[in-house]
Amino acid sequence: MATNESVSIFSSASLAVEYVDSLLPENPLQEPFKNAWNYMLNNYTKFQIATWGSLIVHEALYFSFCLPGFLFQFIPYMKKYKIQKDKPETWENQWKCFKVLLFNHFCIQLPLICGTYYFTEYFNIPYDWERMPRWYFLLARCFGCAVIEDTWHYFLHRLLHHKRIYKYIHKVHHEFQAPFGMEAEYAHPLETLILGTGFFIGIVLLCDHVILLWAWVTIRLLETIDVHSGYDIPLNPLNLIPFYAGSRHHDFHHMNFIGNYASTFTWWDRLFGTDSQYHAYNEKRKKFEKKTE
Repeated sequence: MATNESVSIFSSASLAVEYVDSLLPENPLQEPFKNAWNYMLNNYTKFQIATWGSLIVHEALYFSFCLPGFLFQFIPYMKKYKIQKDKPETWENQWKCFKVLLFNHFCIQLPLICGTYYFTEYFNIPYDWERMPRWYFLLARCFGCAVIEDTWHYFLHRLLHHKRIYKYIHKVHHEFQAPFGMEAEYAHPLETLILGTGFFIGIVLLCDHVILLWAWVTIRLLETIDVHSGYDIPLNPLNLIPFYAGSRHHDFHHMNFIGNYASTFTWWDRLFGTDSQYHAYNEKRKKFEKKTE
């Protein structure tokens, strides 16, 4: 009975979203995107798309999303939005981070990306335009991937902070007490594999088209680079997402080393009380800011 009611609710919600979608004006970018997608399918093999296409998407998005935060350090006006103002970025740290990123991206992540083609072949994941899901179904599946990844990240990340293993693996990521965007994937190779597994679980469970791979990596990179940015921008649209952790939440984790273990949402930290120090710190910060106004 409960199952039937759930199906009915989801069906009604789906119909409602479809109706709203029908009222929206036609997307002017849809036709160019369709032509580009079909051109890609006609000129490249599935292996090239799944492997080299995924690598290009990842690298282009990663460093594009890092660019604003990188430029902020040269703009005096943006300094007031930096969370840890007493710890500016240095060229030495950024260069060190960049070199480790290249190793992780091409020696750790690329071999994993090579498995994407075999994954899509084994599970008969389509590539064609005709079976590409509508934007709202794609968004819903990305949200599902985010919930799964956030859950995995919270518990495994918390485990990596255990005193018996912290210094061997996760300590690498905490070399920079004041994070910056490019540092999002700066980690020990084992951590890249352990925490990175959470990214793929949602794909295995929810993927119904190869576009989900690229849509999910876009959202995940945008989120992780944002929370590592070191800047709290007032008009950041990501902060409108309910339960979104944001840059202050994760910046405190790097500053304090304890608590705030989730990657995207705040509910696991709230449920287990691992955000108590963060809330106490925020209360002190707000009182101090009121006094100095």
